[in-house]
Amino acid sequence: MNYKLQFSELLPHWDVLLWGLLFTVVLTVVSTVAGIAVGTAGASARTFGPKWLGSLVAAYVEVIRNTPFIVQLFFIFFGLPAAGLKLSESTAAFLAMTVNLGAYSTEIIRAGIEAVPKGHIEAGISLAMTKWEVLRHIVLKQAFEKIYPALSSQIIIVMLGSAVVSQISAQDLTYAANLIASRNFRNFEVYLLVALAYLSLAMLTRSLLRGLGRILFKAK
Repeated sequence: MNYKLQFSELLPHWDVLLWGLLFTVVLTVVSTVAGIAVGTAGASARTFGPKWLGSLVAAYVEVIRNTPFIVQLFFIFFGLPAAGLKLSESTAAFLAMTVNLGAYSTEIIRAGIEAVPKGHIEAGISLAMTKWEVLRHIVLKQAFEKIYPALSSQIIIVMLGSAVVSQISAQDLTYAANLIASRNFRNFEVYLLVALAYLSLAMLTRSLLRGLGRILFKAK
């Protein structure tokens, strides 16, 4: 094998890689916050809401969990314009990741809610707390503490899956890699560097989430 590594060929494109990295980070952070909010609302609706609302949420979860993320992304970006709703690449990427994480986090959070001892809920009700006060002050904190490791793993999975958004020309890290490779044909160097970038992002995200968990739940 006579192939010679030439990472110096990537230096003129550092700004493209940096922008792609930044976009991936922002995409992950925003869609994580929005996705967990959707998941919390969905889990609460399935557990404490009316039956018809729980059925709607259940249908949403089943559709998202049983279809590929890339199909969901294509439906939002290519399909919705046929119904009169045209979205930019970035907006479609954010929406697709939020919808995807929302479905998975709904089931994760619901499992945490159902793991809360019923005696704690009954105690809150006996103190004349409303259903939603019990949910907010008693149930959710305990639920999140129980499912936090699983939720953290799902966030990382969604972050790594964000590479798919390059297929609609959203300018993430993978899009940057494809663009650079098309210009200098240093495919090995480009994708090796990007693979290491995703690995570093995943490890950093896991560490940050672990630290956040210690702060929120006083974990040792």
